[in-house]
Amino acid sequence: MSELHFGEVRLSLARSTGFTLEADLRIPSEGITVLFGPSGCGKTTVLRCVAGLERAHGIVRIGNEVWQDDDKGVFRPTYERSLGYVFQEASLFAHLNVEKNLTFGLERTKVKDGRERLAKAVELLGIGHLLGRRVSQLSGGERQRCAIARALCLRPDILLMDEPLAALDYARKREILPWLEKLRGELRVPILYVTHSADEMTRLADELVVMQEGKVRAAGPLAEVLGNVKVPVETEYGASTVLRGRVESVSDVWRSAVVAADGWRVEAVAAGFGVGSDVRLRILARDVSLALDKPVGLSIRNALPAVVEELGAPCGSEGAYLTVKLKARSGEGRILARVLRESAAELGLAPGLSVWALVKAVAVIV
Repeated sequence: MSELHFGEVRLSLARSTGFTLEADLRIPSEGITVLFGPSGCGKTTVLRCVAGLERAHGIVRIGNEVWQDDDKGVFRPTYERSLGYVFQEASLFAHLNVEKNLTFGLERTKVKDGRERLAKAVELLGIGHLLGRRVSQLSGGERQRCAIARALCLRPDILLMDEPLAALDYARKREILPWLEKLRGELRVPILYVTHSADEMTRLADELVVMQEGKVRAAGPLAEVLGNVKVPVETEYGASTVLRGRVESVSDVWRSAVVAADGWRVEAVAAGFGVGSDVRLRILARDVSLALDKPVGLSIRNALPAVVEELGAPCGSEGAYLTVKLKARSGEGRILARVLRESAAELGLAPGLSVWALVKAVAVIV
Protein backbone atom coordinates (compact mmCIF):
# COMPACT_ATOMS: atom_id res chain seq x y z
CA MET A 1 0.00 0.00 0.00
CA SER A 2 1.44 3.39 -0.96
CA GLU A 3 2.14 6.11 1.60
CA LEU A 4 -0.66 8.17 0.10
CA HIS A 5 -3.15 5.36 0.68
CA PHE A 6 -2.28 4.26 4.21
CA GLY A 7 -5.97 4.20 5.06
CA GLU A 8 -9.03 3.55 2.91
CA VAL A 9 -12.61 4.21 3.95
CA ARG A 10 -15.58 3.45 1.68
CA LEU A 11 -18.94 3.53 3.40
CA SER A 12 -22.62 3.71 2.50
CA LEU A 13 -25.55 4.04 4.85
CA ALA A 14 -29.28 4.73 4.61
CA ARG A 15 -31.27 5.58 7.74
CA SER A 16 -35.01 5.49 8.24
CA THR A 17 -34.85 9.25 8.90
CA GLY A 18 -33.94 9.80 5.24
CA PHE A 19 -30.25 10.52 5.87
CA THR A 20 -27.89 8.77 3.46
CA LEU A 21 -24.11 8.50 3.58
CA GLU A 22 -21.80 7.86 0.64
CA ALA A 23 -18.20 8.40 1.75
CA ASP A 24 -15.03 7.44 -0.09
CA LEU A 25 -11.77 8.80 1.30
CA ARG A 26 -8.07 8.04 1.65
CA ILE A 27 -5.97 8.69 4.74
CA PRO A 28 -2.21 9.46 4.50
CA SER A 29 0.22 7.73 6.87
CA GLU A 30 1.03 10.99 8.69
CA GLY A 31 -0.48 14.39 9.32
CA ILE A 32 -4.03 15.54 9.96
CA THR A 33 -6.90 14.71 7.62
CA VAL A 34 -9.79 17.02 8.46
CA LEU A 35 -13.41 16.08 7.82
CA PHE A 36 -15.06 19.48 7.41
CA GLY A 37 -18.66 20.48 6.92
CA PRO A 38 -21.82 21.70 8.64
CA SER A 39 -23.54 19.87 11.46
CA GLY A 40 -25.48 16.84 10.25
CA CYS A 41 -23.43 16.26 7.09
CA GLY A 42 -22.08 12.87 8.22
CA LYS A 43 -18.61 13.71 9.59
CA THR A 44 -19.05 12.08 12.98
CA THR A 45 -20.87 9.13 11.42
CA VAL A 46 -17.78 8.42 9.30
CA LEU A 47 -15.55 8.65 12.38
CA ARG A 48 -17.78 6.33 14.41
CA CYS A 49 -17.85 3.82 11.57
CA VAL A 50 -14.05 3.85 11.35
CA ALA A 51 -13.99 3.16 15.11
CA GLY A 52 -16.56 0.37 14.81
CA LEU A 53 -18.99 2.23 17.09
CA GLU A 54 -21.54 2.41 14.27
CA ARG A 55 -22.13 0.10 11.34
CA ALA A 56 -22.37 1.08 7.69
CA HIS A 57 -21.81 -1.03 4.58
CA GLY A 58 -18.36 -0.94 3.00
CA ILE A 59 -14.64 -1.13 3.69
CA VAL A 60 -12.42 0.26 6.44
CA ARG A 61 -8.71 -0.47 6.07
CA ILE A 62 -5.99 1.13 8.18
CA GLY A 63 -2.40 0.27 7.27
CA ASN A 64 -2.26 -3.45 6.54
CA GLU A 65 -5.22 -4.21 8.79
CA VAL A 66 -8.71 -4.70 7.36
CA TRP A 67 -11.18 -3.63 10.03
CA GLN A 68 -14.25 -4.02 7.86
CA ASP A 69 -14.96 -5.60 4.48
CA ASP A 70 -18.60 -6.55 4.11
CA ASP A 71 -18.05 -8.39 0.83
CA LYS A 72 -15.68 -10.73 2.69
CA GLY A 73 -17.70 -10.90 5.88
CA VAL A 74 -15.10 -9.05 7.97
CA PHE A 75 -16.07 -6.75 10.84
CA ARG A 76 -13.69 -6.30 13.76
CA PRO A 77 -15.23 -4.88 16.94
CA THR A 78 -13.89 -1.65 18.40
CA TYR A 79 -11.74 -3.37 21.02
CA GLU A 80 -9.84 -5.17 18.24
CA ARG A 81 -9.09 -1.96 16.33
CA SER A 82 -5.83 -0.20 17.14
CA LEU A 83 -7.14 3.34 17.52
CA GLY A 84 -7.32 6.26 19.90
CA TYR A 85 -10.57 8.23 20.14
CA VAL A 86 -10.86 11.75 21.54
CA PHE A 87 -14.44 12.96 22.05
CA GLN A 88 -15.85 16.46 22.46
CA GLU A 89 -15.80 15.92 26.21
CA ALA A 90 -12.57 14.64 27.75
CA SER A 91 -14.44 11.95 29.76
CA LEU A 92 -11.77 11.62 32.43
CA PHE A 93 -12.47 9.71 35.63
CA ALA A 94 -13.28 12.35 38.25
CA HIS A 95 -12.22 10.13 41.20
CA LEU A 96 -8.69 9.63 39.80
CA ASN A 97 -5.87 12.11 39.41
CA VAL A 98 -4.37 12.82 35.99
CA GLU A 99 -1.61 10.21 36.22
CA LYS A 100 -4.01 7.44 37.20
CA ASN A 101 -6.36 8.46 34.40
CA LEU A 102 -3.50 8.07 31.95
CA THR A 103 -2.35 4.70 33.29
CA PHE A 104 -5.86 3.26 33.64
CA GLY A 105 -5.94 1.82 30.12
CA LEU A 106 -2.30 0.68 30.20
CA GLU A 107 -2.89 -1.44 33.28
CA ARG A 108 -5.70 -3.30 31.53
CA THR A 109 -4.40 -3.60 27.98
CA LYS A 110 -0.79 -4.51 28.85
CA VAL A 111 0.52 -2.43 25.93
CA LYS A 112 4.17 -3.18 25.29
CA ASP A 113 6.40 -0.16 26.08
CA GLY A 114 3.24 1.63 27.24
CA ARG A 115 5.00 3.50 30.04
CA GLU A 116 7.63 4.78 27.65
CA ARG A 117 4.97 5.91 25.19
CA LEU A 118 3.05 7.56 28.01
CA ALA A 119 6.15 9.52 29.03
CA LYS A 120 6.58 10.72 25.44
CA ALA A 121 2.91 11.72 25.20
CA VAL A 122 3.15 13.63 28.48
CA GLU A 123 6.22 15.49 27.22
CA LEU A 124 4.72 16.15 23.79
CA LEU A 125 1.56 17.67 25.26
CA GLY A 126 3.28 19.50 28.11
CA ILE A 127 1.20 18.01 30.94
CA GLY A 128 3.95 16.72 33.24
CA HIS A 129 3.09 19.37 35.85
CA LEU A 130 -0.54 18.20 35.88
CA LEU A 131 0.02 14.53 36.76
CA GLY A 132 -0.75 14.92 40.45
CA ARG A 133 -3.83 17.08 39.97
CA ARG A 134 -7.43 16.00 40.30
CA VAL A 135 -9.64 16.32 37.24
CA SER A 136 -11.71 19.04 38.94
CA GLN A 137 -8.59 21.22 39.10
CA LEU A 138 -8.04 21.20 35.31
CA SER A 139 -9.19 23.73 32.74
CA GLY A 140 -11.11 22.49 29.70
CA GLY A 141 -8.00 22.75 27.53
CA GLU A 142 -5.91 20.82 30.07
CA ARG A 143 -8.54 18.07 30.22
CA GLN A 144 -8.44 17.64 26.46
CA ARG A 145 -4.66 17.51 26.43
CA CYS A 146 -4.85 14.74 29.03
CA ALA A 147 -7.46 12.91 26.96
CA ILE A 148 -5.21 13.07 23.90
CA ALA A 149 -2.23 11.76 25.89
CA ARG A 150 -4.37 8.89 27.17
CA ALA A 151 -5.31 7.96 23.61
CA LEU A 152 -1.71 8.17 22.34
CA CYS A 153 -0.11 6.02 25.03
CA LEU A 154 -2.04 2.96 23.78
CA ARG A 155 0.06 3.02 20.58
CA PRO A 156 -2.83 3.43 18.11
CA ASP A 157 -2.47 3.01 14.35
CA ILE A 158 -4.73 6.05 13.95
CA LEU A 159 -6.03 8.83 16.19
CA LEU A 160 -9.68 9.85 15.77
CA MET A 161 -10.71 13.28 17.06
CA ASP A 162 -14.39 14.26 17.09
CA GLU A 163 -14.64 18.06 17.42
CA PRO A 164 -12.30 18.06 20.45
CA LEU A 165 -12.53 21.84 20.84
CA ALA A 166 -16.29 22.21 20.42
CA ALA A 167 -16.99 22.32 24.17
CA LEU A 168 -14.25 24.90 24.87
CA ASP A 169 -14.57 28.67 24.97
CA TYR A 170 -12.48 30.89 22.72
CA ALA A 171 -9.64 31.32 25.23
CA ARG A 172 -9.33 27.57 25.86
CA LYS A 173 -9.37 26.88 22.11
CA ARG A 174 -6.49 29.31 21.64
CA GLU A 175 -4.70 27.51 24.45
CA ILE A 176 -4.92 24.02 22.96
CA LEU A 177 -4.53 24.75 19.22
CA PRO A 178 -0.71 25.14 19.44
CA TRP A 179 -0.52 21.69 21.06
CA LEU A 180 -2.54 20.19 18.22
CA GLU A 181 -0.20 21.88 15.74
CA LYS A 182 2.71 20.35 17.64
CA LEU A 183 1.08 16.92 17.30
CA ARG A 184 0.83 17.41 13.55
CA GLY A 185 4.51 18.27 13.30
CA GLU A 186 5.95 15.62 15.62
CA LEU A 187 3.52 12.72 15.77
CA ARG A 188 4.03 9.83 13.37
CA VAL A 189 0.43 8.67 13.67
CA PRO A 190 -2.27 9.70 11.17
CA ILE A 191 -5.07 11.81 12.66
CA LEU A 192 -8.65 11.90 11.36
CA TYR A 193 -10.12 15.14 12.74
CA VAL A 194 -13.77 16.20 12.60
CA THR A 195 -14.71 19.89 12.80
CA HIS A 196 -17.13 22.48 11.46
CA SER A 197 -14.77 25.31 12.46
CA ALA A 198 -13.00 27.06 9.59
CA ASP A 199 -10.30 28.29 12.00
CA GLU A 200 -9.45 24.75 13.12
CA MET A 201 -9.62 23.42 9.58
CA THR A 202 -7.22 25.97 8.10
CA ARG A 203 -4.76 25.82 11.02
CA LEU A 204 -4.57 22.05 11.33
CA ALA A 205 -5.40 20.28 8.07
CA ASP A 206 -2.81 18.71 5.80
CA GLU A 207 -5.51 16.92 3.82
CA LEU A 208 -9.06 18.26 3.64
CA VAL A 209 -12.25 16.28 3.07
CA VAL A 210 -15.28 18.53 2.59
CA MET A 211 -18.61 16.86 3.33
CA GLN A 212 -22.13 18.01 2.55
CA GLU A 213 -25.40 16.14 2.97
CA GLY A 214 -23.71 12.80 3.53
CA LYS A 215 -21.37 13.00 0.53
CA VAL A 216 -17.72 13.91 -0.02
CA ARG A 217 -17.86 17.13 -2.01
CA ALA A 218 -14.09 17.65 -2.37
CA ALA A 219 -10.91 16.04 -1.07
CA GLY A 220 -7.17 16.59 -1.38
CA PRO A 221 -4.31 18.73 -0.01
CA LEU A 222 -5.60 21.74 1.94
CA ALA A 223 -4.39 24.50 -0.40
CA GLU A 224 -5.59 22.63 -3.48
CA VAL A 225 -9.10 22.10 -2.15
CA LEU A 226 -9.47 25.66 -0.84
CA GLY A 227 -8.19 27.10 -4.13
CA ASN A 228 -10.77 25.35 -6.31
CA VAL A 229 -13.04 28.08 -7.69
CA LYS A 230 -15.31 25.53 -9.40
CA VAL A 231 -16.17 23.92 -6.04
CA PRO A 232 -15.43 26.70 -3.52
CA VAL A 233 -15.32 25.74 0.17
CA GLU A 234 -17.76 28.12 1.82
CA THR A 235 -17.55 28.91 5.53
CA GLU A 236 -19.26 31.45 7.76
CA TYR A 237 -16.72 33.94 6.35
CA GLY A 238 -17.00 32.84 2.73
CA ALA A 239 -14.21 31.31 0.65
CA SER A 240 -10.58 31.58 1.79
CA THR A 241 -7.11 30.26 1.00
CA VAL A 242 -4.06 29.32 3.07
CA LEU A 243 -0.43 30.20 2.40
CA ARG A 244 2.45 28.43 4.14
CA GLY A 245 5.42 30.62 4.96
CA ARG A 246 8.30 31.49 7.26
CA VAL A 247 8.64 34.66 9.31
CA GLU A 248 11.40 36.87 7.85
CA SER A 249 11.24 39.75 10.31
CA VAL A 250 9.27 41.06 13.28
CA SER A 251 8.95 44.74 14.24
CA ASP A 252 8.89 45.23 18.00
CA VAL A 253 7.96 48.86 17.42
CA TRP A 254 4.95 48.32 15.15
CA ARG A 255 4.08 44.77 16.28
CA SER A 256 3.99 43.56 12.69
CA ALA A 257 5.72 40.69 10.90
CA VAL A 258 6.80 39.96 7.34
CA VAL A 259 6.28 36.40 6.12
CA ALA A 260 7.83 34.87 3.00
CA ALA A 261 4.96 32.75 1.70
CA ASP A 262 4.90 30.83 -1.58
CA GLY A 263 6.44 33.61 -3.68
CA TRP A 264 4.98 36.59 -1.82
CA ARG A 265 6.15 38.68 1.12
CA VAL A 266 3.09 39.22 3.27
CA GLU A 267 2.85 41.62 6.19
CA ALA A 268 0.62 40.64 9.11
CA VAL A 269 0.05 41.49 12.74
CA ALA A 270 2.71 39.79 14.90
CA ALA A 271 1.14 37.00 16.93
CA GLY A 272 3.80 35.94 19.40
CA PHE A 273 6.03 34.08 16.93
CA GLY A 274 9.70 34.76 16.21
CA VAL A 275 11.90 35.09 13.15
CA GLY A 276 12.24 31.72 11.43
CA SER A 277 8.87 30.41 12.64
CA ASP A 278 6.82 28.39 10.17
CA VAL A 279 3.29 29.79 9.98
CA ARG A 280 0.10 29.51 7.99
CA LEU A 281 -1.62 32.60 6.67
CA ARG A 282 -5.34 32.47 6.00
CA ILE A 283 -6.71 35.11 3.63
CA LEU A 284 -10.44 35.52 3.07
CA ALA A 285 -11.48 36.08 -0.54
CA ARG A 286 -13.71 38.96 0.53
CA ASP A 287 -10.66 40.77 1.98
CA VAL A 288 -8.75 40.80 -1.34
CA SER A 289 -9.14 43.76 -3.74
CA LEU A 290 -7.64 43.98 -7.22
CA ALA A 291 -5.87 46.76 -9.11
CA LEU A 292 -4.29 46.92 -12.55
CA ASP A 293 -1.47 49.18 -11.32
CA LYS A 294 0.38 49.15 -8.02
CA PRO A 295 -1.32 51.82 -5.91
CA VAL A 296 0.43 54.37 -3.71
CA GLY A 297 -0.72 56.41 -0.75
CA LEU A 298 -2.82 53.64 0.83
CA SER A 299 -2.96 52.24 4.34
CA ILE A 300 -3.14 48.75 2.83
CA ARG A 301 0.27 47.16 3.50
CA ASN A 302 0.16 44.24 1.08
CA ALA A 303 0.23 44.79 -2.68
CA LEU A 304 0.97 41.31 -4.03
CA PRO A 305 2.02 40.93 -7.71
CA ALA A 306 -0.22 38.28 -9.22
CA VAL A 307 -1.63 36.82 -12.41
CA VAL A 308 -5.28 35.89 -12.93
CA GLU A 309 -5.37 32.11 -13.24
CA GLU A 310 -9.08 31.32 -13.33
CA LEU A 311 -12.49 32.95 -12.99
CA GLY A 312 -15.28 31.21 -11.12
CA ALA A 313 -18.94 31.20 -12.11
CA PRO A 314 -21.20 34.04 -10.92
CA CYS A 315 -22.40 33.43 -7.36
CA GLY A 316 -23.96 35.17 -4.42
CA SER A 317 -27.25 37.01 -4.36
CA GLU A 318 -28.54 37.15 -7.93
CA GLY A 319 -25.08 36.16 -9.18
CA ALA A 320 -23.69 39.60 -8.37
CA TYR A 321 -20.08 38.58 -7.80
CA LEU A 322 -17.53 36.00 -8.83
CA THR A 323 -14.40 34.43 -7.36
CA VAL A 324 -11.03 35.05 -9.01
CA LYS A 325 -8.12 32.64 -8.53
CA LEU A 326 -4.76 34.41 -8.49
CA LYS A 327 -1.23 33.00 -8.78
CA ALA A 328 2.00 34.63 -7.63
CA ARG A 329 4.01 35.98 -10.57
CA SER A 330 7.10 34.22 -9.23
CA GLY A 331 6.20 31.34 -6.93
CA GLU A 332 3.49 28.80 -6.25
CA GLY A 333 1.27 30.94 -4.04
CA ARG A 334 -2.42 31.13 -4.84
CA ILE A 335 -5.17 33.18 -3.26
CA LEU A 336 -8.78 33.94 -4.08
CA ALA A 337 -10.44 37.32 -4.52
CA ARG A 338 -14.19 37.89 -4.52
CA VAL A 339 -15.26 40.84 -6.63
CA LEU A 340 -18.43 42.22 -8.17
CA ARG A 341 -19.03 41.08 -11.73
CA GLU A 342 -19.26 44.75 -12.71
CA SER A 343 -15.77 45.37 -11.29
CA ALA A 344 -14.42 42.30 -13.10
CA ALA A 345 -15.82 43.61 -16.38
CA GLU A 346 -14.40 47.11 -15.83
CA LEU A 347 -10.94 45.71 -15.08
CA GLY A 348 -11.12 43.29 -17.99
CA LEU A 349 -10.25 40.35 -15.79
CA ALA A 350 -9.24 37.27 -17.76
CA PRO A 351 -6.76 34.41 -17.34
CA GLY A 352 -3.19 35.65 -17.86
CA LEU A 353 -3.86 39.26 -16.86
CA SER A 354 -1.30 40.75 -14.45
CA VAL A 355 -2.85 42.45 -11.43
CA TRP A 356 -2.04 43.56 -7.90
CA ALA A 357 -3.83 41.81 -5.05
CA LEU A 358 -4.41 44.22 -2.17
CA VAL A 359 -4.78 42.81 1.35
CA LYS A 360 -4.84 44.72 4.63
CA ALA A 361 -2.26 43.43 7.09
CA VAL A 362 -4.89 43.30 9.84
CA ALA A 363 -7.03 41.03 7.60
CA VAL A 364 -4.36 38.32 7.38
CA ILE A 365 -5.21 35.56 9.87
CA VAL A 366 -2.12 33.90 11.31
